[in-house]
Amino acid sequence: MEIKLYDDYLEKFNKLKSQNFSLDMSRGKPSAEQLNLSSDLLTILQNDDCIIEENNQTIDCRNYGGLDGILPMKKMFANLFGVSSEEVLVGGNSSLTLMYDSLVLYGLSESAFPKSQLKILCPSPGYDRHFLMSEYLGLTMIPINMTQDGPDISQIKEYIADPAVIGIWCVPVFSNPQGITYSDKIIDQLAALKPATANFKILWDNAYIIHSFDGEPPKTLNLLRTAEKYGNYDIPIMFTSFSKITFPGAGVSAMAASEKNLAKMRQNISFKTVGPDKINQLRHVKFFEQTDIFQHMKKHGEILAAKFNVVLQTLTENFADNPNWANWIVPKGGYFVSVDVPAGCAKRTVELCKQVGLMLTPAGATFPYGNDPLDQNIRLAPSFPSVDELKIAMEVFCTAVKVAALERVIKK
Repeated sequence: MEIKLYDDYLEKFNKLKSQNFSLDMSRGKPSAEQLNLSSDLLTILQNDDCIIEENNQTIDCRNYGGLDGILPMKKMFANLFGVSSEEVLVGGNSSLTLMYDSLVLYGLSESAFPKSQLKILCPSPGYDRHFLMSEYLGLTMIPINMTQDGPDISQIKEYIADPAVIGIWCVPVFSNPQGITYSDKIIDQLAALKPATANFKILWDNAYIIHSFDGEPPKTLNLLRTAEKYGNYDIPIMFTSFSKITFPGAGVSAMAASEKNLAKMRQNISFKTVGPDKINQLRHVKFFEQTDIFQHMKKHGEILAAKFNVVLQTLTENFADNPNWANWIVPKGGYFVSVDVPAGCAKRTVELCKQVGLMLTPAGATFPYGNDPLDQNIRLAPSFPSVDELKIAMEVFCTAVKVAALERVIKK
């Protein structure tokens, strides 16, 4: 029976292969339709708008200065983070830059151990760029299992008894790639951690903080306030950006942290620049004075919902009756769908998709060192293609999963 099924799906696969299909779904990029929602940013400023009053001072945003951001921008981010504007530092267009600097400043430079011995905890499946950054900086990455409520706290507590463990990566809302939102219980336990090293940091990458496409954005426990309550005010470093709210190539990023941590980052920045892009900050402020940010994100959500529905519906149609072939988590926001195929089949599935012309995130990328121990997790990124392209892409993907799974059964 398996051989007959394999022949049928292989025939279907070869027909798809002959269609000269081509689509790159390897990254979670906003579509042109989403980018167009922010087109007014390009023309919103007049010359006179660039002169603002801040703390009884006149600031010309076209000139140098304002190292950690203009106050109106800080206030916008403070509202998203749920902190005070004094706890916010505004960065450039990429929060990854702030994360990289944070790893160096708070982790590598403050540790009593040589870099070759330092370790970082990595909830997995997780964000590949966190892992690539850690690997580049020479940190030993330790995978932490993800549960439906967030990372496994028992594992974390075991590892932080080692003073060489300097931090943990977290994507607390609509995690990359599974779309999991951490429970308040998990956040409370993270805030209360007692690590062996004084410079341990929770790197709180809230990239999808208001990126819901099914209902309102989740309201979670505030990590910084909760950590402060436990005497751990210096442990969290929170990040977010407007990269998938306005323009990924011209957004604004920010971090929220204690004054001690912000002071160190300000000093770091002072050697790199004499002033950030305040014009871009100002146009974001002006744009969201005229456009409610939550209504703006609902428009994003409507566009994404249609695309995620195609992915989830196609997975259900193909695999609901045979969960041995594929399992997935239904996200309510974020940019990805995480699919687990039969063990040993992820790389082969991605390879088969590539043969048809469908580029996916490399299998294994969602684990440290690109090593998925079970070779089963695949990240799908539905945001960029059109709905019609996604329908074909999902047909290709589901057929590739079946061919890969049946190949493995037959070879046994």
